[in-house]
Amino acid sequence: MIPRDKYLGKLIQFQDKDVIKVVTGVRRCGKSTLLDLMAEHLVRQGVAPERILFFKMESMAFDDVREDYRALYSLVRKRAEGLTHPYLFFDELQETKGWERAIDGLRVDLDCDIYITGSNAFLLSSELATLLSGRYVEVEMQPLTFSEYLDFRGATIEGLSLSQSDLAVMSDGSIVTLASLFSQYRRYGGFPFLSLEEPDKSSHQAYCKTLFDTVIVRDILEREKRHGRRQITNADLLIRISDFLADNIGNECSVSSIASALRSQNSKTADSTVAAYIEALEQAYLFRHVRRYDIKGKEILKTNGKRYICDVGLRNHRQGYRSSDAGRVLENIVYQQLIYDDYIVWVGHLRAGEVDFVAERNGERVYIQVTEGMTEKATMERELKPLKAVRDAYPKMVVAASGSYPTSIDGIRIVNAVDFLLGR
Repeated sequence: MIPRDKYLGKLIQFQDKDVIKVVTGVRRCGKSTLLDLMAEHLVRQGVAPERILFFKMESMAFDDVREDYRALYSLVRKRAEGLTHPYLFFDELQETKGWERAIDGLRVDLDCDIYITGSNAFLLSSELATLLSGRYVEVEMQPLTFSEYLDFRGATIEGLSLSQSDLAVMSDGSIVTLASLFSQYRRYGGFPFLSLEEPDKSSHQAYCKTLFDTVIVRDILEREKRHGRRQITNADLLIRISDFLADNIGNECSVSSIASALRSQNSKTADSTVAAYIEALEQAYLFRHVRRYDIKGKEILKTNGKRYICDVGLRNHRQGYRSSDAGRVLENIVYQQLIYDDYIVWVGHLRAGEVDFVAERNGERVYIQVTEGMTEKATMERELKPLKAVRDAYPKMVVAASGSYPTSIDGIRIVNAVDFLLGR
């Protein structure tokens, strides 16, 4: 297993503290492996393996307890009998009806440390928040960032000279350009399983198809049915809305505009229905909604905003492996990096134009424009204009994938996309 130190570090930070550790994220982003890595960490610390109990709730071994949280509670108590401070790992716990009551009972009745994974944000519903009264911490995972992708591909850039900063050494000793690896990452994305070897279009298509179908059917349609929510029942409509959002990453679009577009295609769909389906897609971690921020008025706006997909490779699978949307795909990747780096992110609104991202962390802010390139004078002026209109003293930058530019223009940093993603 290849460590993902950032996420593992968050679990270790709360180890043996009286909070339930809840790992969330889209399917196959690495949640189960993270639990395995945490178990390895415990063993290295000297924890006896028999004190580490795994419950993989999608296994047929747990069919008898999946519909009865009391049976789950009893099963765990029986397996933990005689163990001092057991570590309990529950994988895909949202499969168990009423699971939160079992978990809260175990937390109260048993001296233990609890870790949970789930592929649907409904896992952290208001019911759970009320029941556990803040006694949980969420660790939300994403597919791989570009730096993590290099780790999984066995590429290293350490030890190379400054003149070799655009090169990487692969595990077999071959030398490749970072640009070529980044091109693969932009095309195929960063799901861990696919990132362990040279990407292949046919295997990528097959993998993403099963992933997408599983999320749509199991994590959304079946789950809504199990919990008696009858609003999300139309698989075709769910897929059409998902494809619309995927095709429009980086574009501002409201619920009403999406519903209008569907109606123009002879789909009689109410705004409220579209809103419910979008919420379901977001709860399955396929998309994130980024709200607009009025930079001058210093307030978050209620309308529009943008949505970004969890992985650009999944988007390319659904929309075709085309290069015409390279700029918006890059924007999606930069957004994912900002979230990974623990920024709170908004879309910046100004009369002078839009700032792609207003990112804030620990009271510090940065304004970011993202562009495929701006070698043309008109393009450069268009990208720089909104940043020049921002009147405060926080840093401003343009992230560009291609082209050669000064490191700074009128106080605005110009950063190569690869350098930005690698923190250089």
